[in-house]
Amino acid sequence: MNDQTPRRSGGRAARKAKREAKLESHLQPIKPGMSGGYYKPLSDDEILKIHEAALQVLEEVGMADAPPSGVEYMVKAGAILGDDGRLRYPRKVVEDALAMAARNITLLGRDPAFNMELSGTKVHYGTAGAAVHMVDIKTNEYRESTVQDLHDAAHLVQHLDNVHFLQRPMVCRDIPDNREMDVNTVYATVTGTTKHIGTSFTEPDFVPDALELLHMIAGSEEKWREHPFVSNSNCFVVPPMKFATESCQVMEACIEGGMPVLLLSAGMAGATAPSTVAGAIVQAVAECLAGIVYVNAVKPGHPAIFGTWPFGLDLRTGAMSIGSGEQALLTAGCAQMHQYYGVPGGAAAGASDSKLPDMQAGWEQMCSNVMAGLSGLNMVYEAAGMHASLLGFCHESLVLGDDLIGQAQRCVRGIEVDEETLAVDQIREVCLSGTGHYLGTDQTLSRMQMDHVYPTLGDRTSPKEWAENDKPDLIENAIKRKEALLATPTPAKLDPITDQAIRKRFKIHLPG
Repeated sequence: MNDQTPRRSGGRAARKAKREAKLESHLQPIKPGMSGGYYKPLSDDEILKIHEAALQVLEEVGMADAPPSGVEYMVKAGAILGDDGRLRYPRKVVEDALAMAARNITLLGRDPAFNMELSGTKVHYGTAGAAVHMVDIKTNEYRESTVQDLHDAAHLVQHLDNVHFLQRPMVCRDIPDNREMDVNTVYATVTGTTKHIGTSFTEPDFVPDALELLHMIAGSEEKWREHPFVSNSNCFVVPPMKFATESCQVMEACIEGGMPVLLLSAGMAGATAPSTVAGAIVQAVAECLAGIVYVNAVKPGHPAIFGTWPFGLDLRTGAMSIGSGEQALLTAGCAQMHQYYGVPGGAAAGASDSKLPDMQAGWEQMCSNVMAGLSGLNMVYEAAGMHASLLGFCHESLVLGDDLIGQAQRCVRGIEVDEETLAVDQIREVCLSGTGHYLGTDQTLSRMQMDHVYPTLGDRTSPKEWAENDKPDLIENAIKRKEALLATPTPAKLDPITDQAIRKRFKIHLPG
């Protein structure tokens, strides 16, 4: 051991700047894709029971309302079309589809530094949703969301290290034409962040325009197909146990266009799904297994995320309860089912029923984000910024969510136990011949950034220091950081020639 305390140079300001500088990736205490899987609310026996129940539902109940093209694909794969118009799935059909399904998927960023490997229990946090309102934190009012709001959300995500991807979190309510809205959603997000993006399409006829736009951004159709940096978030079912006909046609068009898909089943426990946690998981699993059959009948091995998103319901009022403990259990249980099938999966966590970024939002967002991460969920959707049971999005909450997810990720990382971390030699040195404390030791100083996650906005000062600092307010500081980040250029901005060509081809609503 080195008995000498490292010499400090440059004064307090220099040391503070060094601490605040971004660490090299191999030294960072948290990072995208850390493995969870420590928390398992379901036993192995319970997982098998859910699996068997889902297969029974598919064999006996089946799925209604598939488009004619989907019926043709799935019947060829072995599904049985009944006289009642429902497709039923023998066990072997499901097993064959799972055998073909993509297992190690990499969702790509436009910048390869943000690529996400989805396998095992690797965890990634990001946004999602279809909020129709924005939370104006300065007035505590709700207003309709706009394409500028969407672009700003993408711009913020670019600069937030703990938000690993952007799935469209809000609807552009200022664009009444749905074709234009779909194209502008792609444009607004892609020009805001170089991280992976998820988006939805209203109708199948709108997909070609979006693909043409993506080809222009990528440089050609061939380059897009080599590196698809946008995926389709597809609500392919209308629970309970019905296909969403137009969404299925969108999915087919996206598969043809080389776009990864998220198979999203979003039943409401107690309304469009069974009220029990286990029953809601059974139905979501059954619906997504049907989706796996569908995707692999269209194109074997096409990248598809197993998107079981069952939501909770407050049965006293019928209101959605996205921030409940039951929601956290639903999500964690679904993560175990993804791992059982060995396919990449995603579910919802981190959203709040609270209307504002207040204490209720904090406990609700942290509870489900931590449980999702500990369960090893590959894609944690709606992890930051979402309020009012998915009806409202808040930029300041997104910024605060970066801190919150950082702490959740530290929980995911867990506890390393080895000769160095057990610290027997350090205890001996400090207690027998040292100062009697660990402040300033080589080990403490060398590991203070490797082992610990420090909040950007969270305040850990004493009451005296807090008062001396003019009693900083968390929300006011979030507003300041939001404004500072939006004033920082994003590398996602397109080159002028490409941007001009896009604006000539499409009606782009964002100012140039």
